[in-house]
Amino acid sequence: MIRIAAVGDIHFDRKSHNRLRQHFHGLAEKADLFLLAGDLTQTGHPEEVQILADDLIDCPIPVVAVLGNHDYHLDQVEQMHQILKKAGVMVLEKNTIIMNINEQRVGIAGIKGFGGGFVGACGSDFGEPEMKAFMRHSKNEAQELENMIKTMDCDYKIVLLHYSPTTQTLIGERKEIYPFLGSYYLSEAIDHGKVDIVFHGHAHSGIEKGVTPGGVPVRNVAQPVIRHAFNIYTLEKNDHRHLDFNDSTV
Repeated sequence: MIRIAAVGDIHFDRKSHNRLRQHFHGLAEKADLFLLAGDLTQTGHPEEVQILADDLIDCPIPVVAVLGNHDYHLDQVEQMHQILKKAGVMVLEKNTIIMNINEQRVGIAGIKGFGGGFVGACGSDFGEPEMKAFMRHSKNEAQELENMIKTMDCDYKIVLLHYSPTTQTLIGERKEIYPFLGSYYLSEAIDHGKVDIVFHGHAHSGIEKGVTPGGVPVRNVAQPVIRHAFNIYTLEKNDHRHLDFNDSTV
C-alpha cells in the first residue's frame, strides 16, 4: 500500500510563511510521499521560492514536485531548482525517480506538460511559425513523458504533471480556454505506458476526478479544487495487480 499526499497551485508569495508547515504535524503517519503539481509560487521570484522551501524543509516525508507556468514567469527556474534542492525537495523536469516505499518500488515521471487542446478542438503544427512552435512543444512534452514512463521498472507508475491530460477534470472551466489547460497528447503518452495514476493542477475551476481514454485515474489536485492543504490518496494493488485507491482530505 502506498499513501500519497498531493496538492498543486499553492501559489506561494512573500506573505505565505507557514501556510503548509502547520499541516505537517502527524503527516508521516498518514502518507508516505508528498507530491506538488506545479504553480508552487505566484511568479517564480526567488523570495517566494525561499519562503516555500522554508516550509517544505520541515516536511516529514519525501517531497517531489514539478513546476507550473507561474513558476516560469520570471525565468528564474535554475535558481528555483537550487533553492528547493537545498530544502530536500526533488524537482522533476522531464525525468523520473524510483523510490522504495513499504517494500514497493514507486516510480514517478514528472514533467510540466503543456497546452494544445483535445480531440475535436485542438491546434495543429501548421501555418505560422508561432503556431507550429506551440504545437510542436506540446507534442514534444508528451513524447518526453511517454519515453520516461517506458523506462520505469517499478511496482507503481505515477505521473506528476501541471497541465491536464483530460477534459474530464476541466469541467467547470470555460471551454474556450481548454487548449491552454492541457493536451490529449499527454493522455496518449500515459495510456501507452501503463500508468497507475496521474496528478495534475492548473485548472482552478475544474473538478478533482477523471480518467484518461484508456482508463487511468486522473486527479486534479489544484488547491482551489480540493479546498484543503492537500488530499491523501491510498493506492494498493491486489493479487491480480488491479489498483484499488481511496481519497481523503487533510
